[in-house]
Amino acid sequence: MSSSRKVPATLTISTDGRRAQRVFMPRRRSVVLAEQAGQILVAGLGGTSLSAEERSWLDRIRPGGVILFRRNIEEPSQAAALLREADRIGDTPLFRCVDLEGGLVDRLRDVIHPLPSPAAVFATGKRNLYRQHGWLIARAARALGFNVVLAPVLDLGLPESASILRTRAVAAEPWRVIDYARYFVSGLKMEEMLGCGKHFPGLGGATVDSHQSTPVIHRQTRLMWRTDLSPWLAVGSGLPFAMVAHASYPWPGRDGALATTSRYWVTNVLRRQVRFRGIILSDDMEMGGILSQMPIEDAVIQAVAAGIQMIEICRDPALILRAYEALLKEAERSPAFAELVASAWRKIYRSKKLWLHPQRRQNLSKSRIERLCEDVKAFAYNVGEAPAVSADPARWEGKAS
Repeated sequence: MSSSRKVPATLTISTDGRRAQRVFMPRRRSVVLAEQAGQILVAGLGGTSLSAEERSWLDRIRPGGVILFRRNIEEPSQAAALLREADRIGDTPLFRCVDLEGGLVDRLRDVIHPLPSPAAVFATGKRNLYRQHGWLIARAARALGFNVVLAPVLDLGLPESASILRTRAVAAEPWRVIDYARYFVSGLKMEEMLGCGKHFPGLGGATVDSHQSTPVIHRQTRLMWRTDLSPWLAVGSGLPFAMVAHASYPWPGRDGALATTSRYWVTNVLRRQVRFRGIILSDDMEMGGILSQMPIEDAVIQAVAAGIQMIEICRDPALILRAYEALLKEAERSPAFAELVASAWRKIYRSKKLWLHPQRRQNLSKSRIERLCEDVKAFAYNVGEAPAVSADPARWEGKAS
């Protein structure tokens, strides 16, 4: 394999049309299979700093991204240092991810200030606040060194899922979801933050929580195109990432497998019919919605075969290593699967060259963080949602969503 010496950054056009520097990336015509498989993984970390064990397996796997949770974040400077340390281990920069929707899913609430939920912001009916919501979330994430925010939620707020999605979903009507999401995404782009729509093809009809078990959603195909899939058709082209749900959608003429492992949903619908051109990401593979159905080895192999390009495993290093070894073993066994791994790697590599910027040391002065906190407090006051409503349930801590 050629040297991993990094080359000077060049200029390119970012996702929102502005000129931006490319990240320092090694020139690669080809890489070994072991590195390709590692880049497919987005790995969770155990604590607030890297242990010797974590450094070891990060160096071995060289994942394409990491994701932090509240367990990893004690203060801004510590979180930024953790991300920098993880980023230095590999040859290519990481997608540094955080779940940050506001409200129920807010990993920075302890170090910034609780952000209002999507439903509360949407209830104001003010599009400038929808945009400001995305902008403040992007500012908070960028301040700590993240470059990917796993938001917005594009699920419909239907009665079936009201007790599950709660204030994460903004409305039952597709056009209302589209309206909020468009302005929210425009706010993310103001800070050049990468967003991720979720959860394709939609959890609005779910009656159980995919963190614990597998939703089985019976919705007619024609109805789904008019409702659940409408936000993806309208907003998907402006999103760098799409997260696929661990849910089943059985219907005559349709694949009844989990969407995560379904070529029908991932390749035929999302890639070909919706024409999504970004990176297709799994939800956390540790969730009950998929691990209750199959072991991690089968899950990651079937997900890549379906067309998933990056796979989240958000906590257990043993599962991360098992997934990595399963990808390698299957690629060594099957030339067709090896080409799927190589194709996913090419997409990830090209996207990093296009989207990412050289990581600079964040300005984490006390005055800057205080100013950010005050801005979030003022926004929450304007929205009118009390911080207590934004409590982060234990069932979502440590898992992507």
